[in-house]
Amino acid sequence: MQIIDMNFRDYNQRQTALFPHSFDDLIPSSHPVRVVDQVVEQLNLQGLIKTYKKEGNPSYHPKMLLKVMLYSYMTNVYSSRKIEQALRENINFMWLSSMTIVDHNTVNRFRSNKLQDTFKEIFKQVVLMLADEGLITLKQIYTDGTKIEAQAGKYTFVWGKSIATNKGKMLTQLEDLWSYAQSVAKNDDQNPEPPEFKEISKEVIEKTVEQIDAKLSGNENASTKAKAKLNYIKKNFVSNLEKYEQQQKILGTRNSYSKTDTDATFMRMKEDHMLNGQLKPGYNQQISTENQIIVHYTTHQNPTDTKTLKPHLENLKETFGEKIFNELEEITADAGYGSEENYDYLEQQQLTGYVKYNTFDKEQDKRYQQKHKPFSKENLYYNQEEDYYVCPMGQKMLKTYQNKRTTEAGYAQNISHYQAQNCKGCPLRGQCFKAKGNRSIERNHNLERHKQKTRELLLSETGIQKRKQRTADVEPVFAQLKHNHGFRRFTLKGIKKVDLEFGLMAIAHNLRKKIAA
Repeated sequence: MQIIDMNFRDYNQRQTALFPHSFDDLIPSSHPVRVVDQVVEQLNLQGLIKTYKKEGNPSYHPKMLLKVMLYSYMTNVYSSRKIEQALRENINFMWLSSMTIVDHNTVNRFRSNKLQDTFKEIFKQVVLMLADEGLITLKQIYTDGTKIEAQAGKYTFVWGKSIATNKGKMLTQLEDLWSYAQSVAKNDDQNPEPPEFKEISKEVIEKTVEQIDAKLSGNENASTKAKAKLNYIKKNFVSNLEKYEQQQKILGTRNSYSKTDTDATFMRMKEDHMLNGQLKPGYNQQISTENQIIVHYTTHQNPTDTKTLKPHLENLKETFGEKIFNELEEITADAGYGSEENYDYLEQQQLTGYVKYNTFDKEQDKRYQQKHKPFSKENLYYNQEEDYYVCPMGQKMLKTYQNKRTTEAGYAQNISHYQAQNCKGCPLRGQCFKAKGNRSIERNHNLERHKQKTRELLLSETGIQKRKQRTADVEPVFAQLKHNHGFRRFTLKGIKKVDLEFGLMAIAHNLRKKIAA
């Protein structure tokens, strides 16, 4: 056999080296893993360290585990088993951990338990670090929310309306059986005063069952079906009621939850692949950004953005402190946050709010304006000094009364009512309104004041720029997380763990922005 002499570099897998190879030589100086290492080295981790005990076997150093966790989320590795695998096979992970092999259970315990109470402080330090570097000012924020699917079964729902319906059926069955027992009871056993079947309770069930049992027991006229029904009620109604009451306790003010993650609420997601509006268990994730850097985040169980703004900003104040919160000057958000309660809150906090109300975009539509002017109540002239409106025909609409109204969120509003004196024979009546009698309107003057102030802000040169910037600042962050990094579903369960997991995503995102800056 002829041997061909070629010129190759030396290759010998079993060649020993006098000086072992170093992973440090294999990782470029500009590699993202080095940024993670540098940032964590600058953090004060005393709060995290204090969660460990001195007794027992030595623990893995939390600094090392935090570096591994942040780099995992930077590189789209979210599974604890895949993190364990990376620690065995990926030189970047091996360099961070100094060749320490950590099993997936330890990774999970660190992520789910150790980080939970101290992570907001770590997040705060990273944000302040980015502010010191001049990447953000913490003077203005852009706020928005998105729904992210929970790690829960799609068909494990419990609905508040179903609980109320089932309790109502129980009450009806009790009442029907009691009425039947009365009809077959002997004259001396009849009770002319029926029990009050207003609300189901353990006491109502036990008392009613006792009365029915007394009337049906030994009664030859009572049907076998009625007796069987009574036995079913005896065995199941109290336990069923306890189950429903426990479910209502879990629900709180929500209308649904998942059995496999009781903190998750069923919401309509943007990622609707079936195009049928299917509700899925999830969380409403709120973020505030500046220059596409996540300045703050909160996790909510309510699908409505309107109810999240105040708790989101209050949590920002709690996390960063009064001093930094008071330095915040402006907030920009879309129409989902435009409510009287939110406007009042922003005013109290002395925050300039570029926050649309729900009809702002319609007001900018010329066709909409042409159709509704001059008959819409928003366009009627109002005399503030004498407190009356003027209809399109010039007739005064005097104030008739004022009342209070409570919103779904529990916020009290003052509503003023006005009515024209005589609309009979008015040539504009058909265009002005179609109801019987004289035209009446109701107005919330505090909300109208806020809307006028907000309208002026949004239509100003700064306001126009803020509205454009919002779509280029906060919305692309969600696109990055969901589409570019595949984070469409949480891997942990429970609102505290979910909040922590999104925090890991938030820091990972911020570090990517730091590298790109």
